[in-house]
Amino acid sequence: MTTETAEDTPETNGSADVLAGKKPSVLFVCVHNAGRSQMAAAYLNHLSEGRIEVLSAGSQPAEQVNPAAVAAMKEEGIDITAETPKILTPEAVKASDVVVTMGCGDECPYFPGKRYEDWVLEDPAGKGVESVRPIRDEIKGRIEQLISELLPINGTSTTA
Repeated sequence: MTTETAEDTPETNGSADVLAGKKPSVLFVCVHNAGRSQMAAAYLNHLSEGRIEVLSAGSQPAEQVNPAAVAAMKEEGIDITAETPKILTPEAVKASDVVVTMGCGDECPYFPGKRYEDWVLEDPAGKGVESVRPIRDEIKGRIEQLISELLPINGTSTTA
């Protein structure tokens, strides 16, 4: 099992001058950090073009990212083969403006002042790529909505 933590390996492309102020940060959390949260983090990284800091983690991280999730994202031109599941830490939650949970229930620490969203999504564990595609597509739609809320046209954000 990996000992990496979410705050050790932010999934961001490092574009430092995209926003005049601090970049908003989003943490995606699911139980195994192997499917839903990995796809969400990859989409947010890709679609925000580095304007949002992205973390993902799991309360009980798997050994590897779900191969069907990797294949489904590859179809979108996004390579997540190098990603590894990471353990959820209170520090990662504290460092994030928005915490998106995906089936981790009460295992995610709560800190006042953070924006929390619970996305009810089917778990892709044990499913083939055909079954993962609709989950991937629903995640993409939610990510597009999240980006529009965090990076509105006028440059002000609604993270809190």
